[in-house]
Amino acid sequence: MEMGKTILTVDDSASIRQMVSFTLKGAGYDVTEAVDGQDALEKASRKVYNLILTDINMPRMDGLKLLEKLREISQYKSIPILMLTTESGDEMKAKGRAAGATGWLVKPFNPESLLEVIKKVT
Repeated sequence: MEMGKTILTVDDSASIRQMVSFTLKGAGYDVTEAVDGQDALEKASRKVYNLILTDINMPRMDGLKLLEKLREISQYKSIPILMLTTESGDEMKAKGRAAGATGWLVKPFNPESLLEVIKKVT
């Protein structure tokens, strides 16, 4: 695996952020955590990440709104953005695709599957 891949992980749950960070750091990724969409957007405007992993249901700015906003920024037009969420309905997945999501992972996540999906898209 290529080193130096930077990932921004966005979730309002501290325990989920910790689990995701632990999994990704263990695989050699450089991880930045954001507590909600607004926080993520601010961080993403200061630094370009290789991949963004975001929850959907969050305060201040949800994952779909974040996705739309990121896709408006030229550097983020083609960067993989994965949704990691408890939402598994087709309607929500369709909204995610329409907003520009690259992939969809349902919580609780399996660390191996998460890393496999990330390797596929980066």
